[in-house]
Amino acid sequence: MIKDRLDPRFKVVPAGTELWRVHKSKYGPVQFNPTLADLHLGGGRFEGTVLDPYRSLYVADSALTAVAESVLRSVPWTGGRRKIPYVSVHGRTLSVLRTTRELTLVSLIEEKDLAAVLQTANLLDDERSYPMARRWTSEIRAQAPDAMGLVWQSRRNRPEHSMVLFHDRFGDCHCDALEVLPGRGIADLGSPEGFEEVNALLDPLRAEVSKPVTW
Repeated sequence: MIKDRLDPRFKVVPAGTELWRVHKSKYGPVQFNPTLADLHLGGGRFEGTVLDPYRSLYVADSALTAVAESVLRSVPWTGGRRKIPYVSVHGRTLSVLRTTRELTLVSLIEEKDLAAVLQTANLLDDERSYPMARRWTSEIRAQAPDAMGLVWQSRRNRPEHSMVLFHDRFGDCHCDALEVLPGRGIADLGSPEGFEEVNALLDPLRAEVSKPVTW
């Protein structure tokens, strides 16, 4: 337990808000990720662990942000255009969801939001801080039991927002809070059609997915 009391600031996502999610195609668009992160090694920044075993679901407020957060992690920029390995999009889908009720999230958007939970931007920007971020997320959850997730400024498409939702804060009918908007998004990012669409999205960020050698 953290000795000092946190004072989380909240952001409410209104009902009817469209959110975008990149996920493995074998999973449903509103299926929360059941994988738990290691306490000290691999895993996502805000995923649950054996000490706090919640399922997670990452979304963003635009298609570009969702894609950028998924494929631009650890991709260096040495000048020119950033090249993204094709494997980053193979077997993945870009889905569009809509909230059916308000979502109350702890805000980590502004510096004062981070200060309210006794943190700085390093919690979001330093990839070496993942274990600390997971530990701090558990403390935020403990001290803000009504929080359904977190929202922060995307470090790969500033100033737009990324979010993580906590499965256990949605009640037994968690899927009722999110509905899928069929016919939107990109069904298969790794298909020739999806490949062209995702590269069109990434073009303003001077990034592109490399074409597979089998085409």
